[in-house]
Amino acid sequence: MPPLYTIGKLTVGASLAYGWRPHVEGRENVPRTGGVIFAGNHISAADQLFIGSTLSRHLAYWVKADAYRLKGVGGWITRSVLNGLGTIPVERTGGRAALAAIDGAIPVLKAGGAVVVYPEGTRSPDGRLYRGRSGAARLAVLAGVPIVPVGTIGTDKLQPKGRFLPKLERRTVTVKYGKPIDTSAYSEDLSSLRALTDHVMSEIQKLTGQEYVPRYSSAKAPKSEA
Repeated sequence: MPPLYTIGKLTVGASLAYGWRPHVEGRENVPRTGGVIFAGNHISAADQLFIGSTLSRHLAYWVKADAYRLKGVGGWITRSVLNGLGTIPVERTGGRAALAAIDGAIPVLKAGGAVVVYPEGTRSPDGRLYRGRSGAARLAVLAGVPIVPVGTIGTDKLQPKGRFLPKLERRTVTVKYGKPIDTSAYSEDLSSLRALTDHVMSEIQKLTGQEYVPRYSSAKAPKSEA
């Protein structure tokens, strides 16, 4: 586990776990070792904070590449923190640039690490669950690892868009972990990846109860998507 991530677990993670006291369900479904992808809904910037605070494993997050290109001292600090936490940059423009994130995540997974992915590609604009992009499915198939669906509830009320820090309200967030999805029967064929992606999104919806929208969210879908 990267030193900066360990520090974050002992400070920010502990503050969230004991200060906000999120309710957790299905922790027994989380593999303690081995490569695994956590695929969740995305309704708030706080989602990744609460997922990280409820698991003891190091989690590598896909982070939009724009965050690595910020200018000035603030940009340098941001890059230093992201690199120190072991995040993986992802381009949302599609094509070969977007696939670089998959190339960066495969070694992490094959080494027994855990990667967090939000298949919707961006935060939901209205709290509904949108069609998933196939990047997480492709990554799972290439790395030969299972996908654990994650449902986060309440973070959009705790930290809505535009709010810098979550509101200090206990027991308002629930994080649910579903049973691992075996991806060994799927292939890199686009139709197979789409079927796996739809299955993952269906399992996420069962956890969250969100209304499902059978189209991509506002962010443009990568050209490589099925």
